[in-house]
Amino acid sequence: MKNFLRTQGRRLAMVAVLLPLLALFAYAALRAGPLAPVPVTVASVARASITPALFGIGSVEARRTHKIGPTFVARLKRVEVQTGDRVKAGQLLGEMEPIDLDDKLGAQDAAVKRAEASVLTVEAQIQEVGARKTFTENQARRYEQLFAARNVSEEGVEAKRQDARAAQGALAATQANLAAARQELARLRAEREGLGRQRASLRLISPIDGLVTRRDADPGSTVVAGQAVIEIVEPGSLWIKARFDQLRAKGLQAGLPAQIALRAQAGQLLAGRVLYIEPYADPVTEELLAKLAFTPMPAAVPAIGELAEVTVMLAALPPLPVVSNASVQRVGGQLGVWLLTGEGLRFTPVTLGVADLEGRVQVTEGLQGGERVVVYSQKALSAQSRIKIVERLVGVAP
Repeated sequence: MKNFLRTQGRRLAMVAVLLPLLALFAYAALRAGPLAPVPVTVASVARASITPALFGIGSVEARRTHKIGPTFVARLKRVEVQTGDRVKAGQLLGEMEPIDLDDKLGAQDAAVKRAEASVLTVEAQIQEVGARKTFTENQARRYEQLFAARNVSEEGVEAKRQDARAAQGALAATQANLAAARQELARLRAEREGLGRQRASLRLISPIDGLVTRRDADPGSTVVAGQAVIEIVEPGSLWIKARFDQLRAKGLQAGLPAQIALRAQAGQLLAGRVLYIEPYADPVTEELLAKLAFTPMPAAVPAIGELAEVTVMLAALPPLPVVSNASVQRVGGQLGVWLLTGEGLRFTPVTLGVADLEGRVQVTEGLQGGERVVVYSQKALSAQSRIKIVERLVGVAP
């Protein structure tokens, strides 16, 4: 009997110890173990109008660039400006070596003077031949009168007529020579003018008030026709050439406002607007190309080629149910959200519309507004998951 009581006491003691342990284990399993409720954050679905935006990457380019150089092969004599200098319209930027161009101009001037003298000579010949023509015509008429009075022979009259016809032909030939001489003079003057323009083009003059962005030759180097020596841009013509994903570019059009963040001016947003959409898209990167202007132009002119981040604000959309992008999950190949109902969680497939840059997306089908949906969860959910609603999850930004 004594042994039985001792055994029973031991059993009761063990039960007294194990029961709290089992309770503690069950509590831990239900609160912190695999059977514990999943912490989630929830939000109510509201009907709202969102203003979508497009994000793109671009670079600073010059709308109007002036490349200044000679119109024929020449050697660079001097350059008066450096890269980064601001220049005025009409300012001398540099000069090319004339080589033998001045000699050609002198020879052309002499040819023009000789042609002018030839014109004067032929004009004098016309006066002489004209006087001879008048004399021979008068003689022919006089002999015709004498022939009528039978004072001269018919052969004499015909001789005078022939002299008059010869004088007429000589006058016509001399007039033709005058026209040819004048044409030759005009040709030589045109060649002289062309050489003069070539000589003037050796002086590299700025056509605008601008900024020197490149200097591609140094004094002494030979420059071919069409090669630029100096490149000038108009600071007020800088714009952004941006690229946008074709899948998200619906609604992109000219006139929309934009925000521009230059890489060298991190944290500073500049105002801009879309000027136009280029008619050609990039088939490799599947991007649309657009040009955006600064409004207004920044005081510190950005460097050409500087990268820029562009955000274009699209037109506001009609009110629809709006949820956070984070609340949209893919379950069984379907996009949807986890709804909180009186019976627990229920996955509801949805059809999504346009999203904005704040992480909100419109729901065109599946929600009506006013529902409560799970935004963040500590792990994947199912319809049988137990949840615990918290204000925020550890490690997740509010």
